Amino acid sequence: MNFSGIVVSADPSHFDAVVAALEAVPGIEVHHCDRISARLIVVQEAADVHAEVEGFRRIRALPHVLGADLVYHYFGDQTDAEPDLAALLARLDDAEARPPRMCH
Repeated sequence: MNFSGIVVSADPSHFDAVVAALEAVPGIEVHHCDRISARLIVVQEAADVHAEVEGFRRIRALPHVLGADLVYHYFGDQTDAEPDLAALLARLDDAEARPPRMCH
């Protein structure tokens, strides 16, 4: 299962229509609406990347949607994609792993 956090920009004069249209799209949940900026935060749940891309296209094609930006993505079924935090923290302590200090 894939999850995407998407910021949607709407035409302010049709804000309510955009909210209603988004709520009607399968797999989309509207989490936050800001009328002042005419932006919404939505989460999309999709079975795979192909379905996720199609859902993103549907959002962008909705009437009065001015833009949609992917700001977060999670592959729920790929646990091996998660970083090994212990190894990353250990590398931070390794002086050789640090990039050289740049001075201007």
